[in-house]
Amino acid sequence: MKALTAEIEQLIDTNASDFEISKRFKQAISAYIDSLPETFEQTQGKDFLVRHTKALDGFITLMYKTVLRRMFGNYLPMRSAIPVAFTALGSYGREQLCVHSDIDLMIVYVPVEGYNIEAIIEKFLYLAWDAGLKLGHRVHKADELFKAALEDITIRTAMMEARFIVGSNFTWHATQRELGRIRRHEPAAYLKAKIEEAAQRRAKHPVSMQPQIKEGVGGLRDAQLLYWIAKTLYGVDTLKTLAGDVFSEEAYRAYRIALELIYRVRSALHLVAGKQYDQLNLEYLPRVRQLLGFKSDMKLAAQVIEAMWRIDNFSRIYVTEMTRPLFAKPECVAPLRRRRIAPYFYVTEERVVSSRHLPPLSITKLLEILTALDDRPLTFDETVIRHFTAAEIRHPLTKKIKKLLRQIFERRHAGDILRLFYDAGVLAELIPAMRKTLFLPQFDGYHHYPVGLHSLQCVRALENIGDPTVRKLYEGLDTADRTLLKIVVLMHDAGKGRKLDHSEVGAKLIRSMLAKMGFGEEAKEDAALLVRYHTLMSNVAQRHNIHNEKTIYKFMSVVKTPRMLTLLYILTYADMTGVGPDVYNAFSAKLLYELYTAALEVSQEKERITDAARRLKIEQRIHRLEAFKALPRTQQKKITTIESNLFFFRHTPEEIIEIAQKAREVKTYSYELDFSTGLSIEILRKIPLNLSYLLGRLGYLDVASMEVFTLFDGVKYFKLDFLQTPTPDMYESIREIVEDSFDLERRVEIEIPKIKETEITLDCEHSKSYAELAVHTANQRGLLAFIVSGLDALDMQIATAKIHSTKHRARDHFLIEKTPRMCDNAALLIQLLCKGNA
Repeated sequence: MKALTAEIEQLIDTNASDFEISKRFKQAISAYIDSLPETFEQTQGKDFLVRHTKALDGFITLMYKTVLRRMFGNYLPMRSAIPVAFTALGSYGREQLCVHSDIDLMIVYVPVEGYNIEAIIEKFLYLAWDAGLKLGHRVHKADELFKAALEDITIRTAMMEARFIVGSNFTWHATQRELGRIRRHEPAAYLKAKIEEAAQRRAKHPVSMQPQIKEGVGGLRDAQLLYWIAKTLYGVDTLKTLAGDVFSEEAYRAYRIALELIYRVRSALHLVAGKQYDQLNLEYLPRVRQLLGFKSDMKLAAQVIEAMWRIDNFSRIYVTEMTRPLFAKPECVAPLRRRRIAPYFYVTEERVVSSRHLPPLSITKLLEILTALDDRPLTFDETVIRHFTAAEIRHPLTKKIKKLLRQIFERRHAGDILRLFYDAGVLAELIPAMRKTLFLPQFDGYHHYPVGLHSLQCVRALENIGDPTVRKLYEGLDTADRTLLKIVVLMHDAGKGRKLDHSEVGAKLIRSMLAKMGFGEEAKEDAALLVRYHTLMSNVAQRHNIHNEKTIYKFMSVVKTPRMLTLLYILTYADMTGVGPDVYNAFSAKLLYELYTAALEVSQEKERITDAARRLKIEQRIHRLEAFKALPRTQQKKITTIESNLFFFRHTPEEIIEIAQKAREVKTYSYELDFSTGLSIEILRKIPLNLSYLLGRLGYLDVASMEVFTLFDGVKYFKLDFLQTPTPDMYESIREIVEDSFDLERRVEIEIPKIKETEITLDCEHSKSYAELAVHTANQRGLLAFIVSGLDALDMQIATAKIHSTKHRARDHFLIEKTPRMCDNAALLIQLLCKGNA
């Protein structure tokens, strides 16, 4: 800065142009920004932010001096005589300015005759902009600050963080008087608005494995809210002033350590991205990790998630602690006392609150209070969270604590209490088996939450089952099975984060936990089996042909009994629902139910049931229906002579009759579109269907399942389900595509995907009537349309198809009607499908 000052002085002395001076500033600022990665290697966290802030103070101060020198020459007045004060706002004012954040500046002045203040300010701003500073600015007369602050809550908040940079000390003192007046003006209304603003922000940016470290839950904004409240109520310039008074030194130290990591991560993110970017996503995570010196991406992500939990815990507790006296209404005290459930504990509507004056309680006493609560949905106030956070928990846990934990799991509504344990930071202390996974991210393209939150979401899903079929099964369980299942749901992923298979590790962990809670050997065996195979049902339902009896018998050889099948079905529902929105959807629900009913039927048969016997049972159910009896005998015969067993396995008796009645009325073709849950296309046709064209034109949608069945009288039935729900403006174009698909001359350009020969399996001995084609490859646009076009080219007729795809992988299964030459063309089909690798 000294060298730059000398160069600028020389340029002024030689009467250099404004352009030459701004150019030199721009070069110096650019060189400084380029040096920041090297500076970051030497000092990180808050120290780096302070150094960066001070460096920018230096540039702004020198720019102001330069403007004065250019305007006054050698007759420069005393700086305090010029009634203007340059002040930093926001993160710049807090000395927390990040690399690519806006430099928020407020220029306050007092209009005094003899000084052309407006011209000074204008020249300064032009110089700063020309020099490349990313400047956000406000200009106010000192006596207008109060009015400006009341116009906008954001302006008022920014002014509370004002820090003097350069200018007149007298003007700064006048500014401070106005800022104090602003701070004292209607604090309750201001803080209430800030807390409501924070609630909206937190809802928009919930906890994530790719966290928004500025705006998200537990991010920098939550820490800033705590500071704004402390500043408003106590007039402090730093939270540290309140340590030992409002909060303990130990709690504040842990909070500061967490905040320091977030400062480091944010600075590294800005440096890596080369712009203002505050989401720690997978694109930038590896380079941020390298810059911060972490050994693995997972370790950094886990520590960031834990740090943000710590900031969230601390800020929530002490935002409530500091503001509760401000918002308390004396008239509410008496009604609250009538709802007392224990000394200093009260229930109001659905919320449990506690007195601020409650002395520290043991964890045993706190758990006893929880078990005494009515068994209904509850939320817990931050005053309650604070007591659990402060409670001392020693290991090994006492028998009394283990007994109380079991009582909590026996409640129909245990999920809210488990969430209280998580929010208070005691979940891993009370259930040590979850310690390694509590903040563990899951970067698998499937899960939306870290392991701990995912497990809690699964418990919530279990206690609030939305699927009527699953809910009926759950409600039919006895208390012992509901309790066991709830523990399994919470613990099913506790084995993650180890080198060994997490299901095997989890099975050992849950056995140990149940033993400590007093469960018997049979319960431990059942729980271990459920944890060991908690992904089995979803994998079989979505990746295998569940209408193949071999698949069902192999599945049931693991599950063993109808009771365990029901428990696994409910566990699978909870696990999938807890992953994130729309993972458990109409398509996955249908697959799981089909697997459950097929497996239940098998489990209840003493002897092995064949496909023929299974179909016969379904036909008997059809014959008993009044709708079937009302059909002409010729139509009844046509239904029972439909060749495909799969058609009967895939549909209910009622659906079979409905489809048959539609087929009876078909002249050339008919179709129905359903947009209620995704897109569903049902087609009945006598004339050929250009299926590859249809799939190619709809290639922008993900296919969930596809059925192709020959019925009777030359009618073929197609059912295609897509995951996405088209918008209403797309409905007409989809209808046109379906209509055009009956023109065999139409062609659509299909991208040729890359499929390896090792990713294709063709089993010509699958059954007497069908061969099975399996393609497990990378998920690629147009993949299904390409496979169908290949089958069409070889005149291979699809009987049915099972489509399963994730973000990265596709697992497609097709049953192909056997013809005399079909298997002779197997090599040709594989060659055709692999031509993308040629």
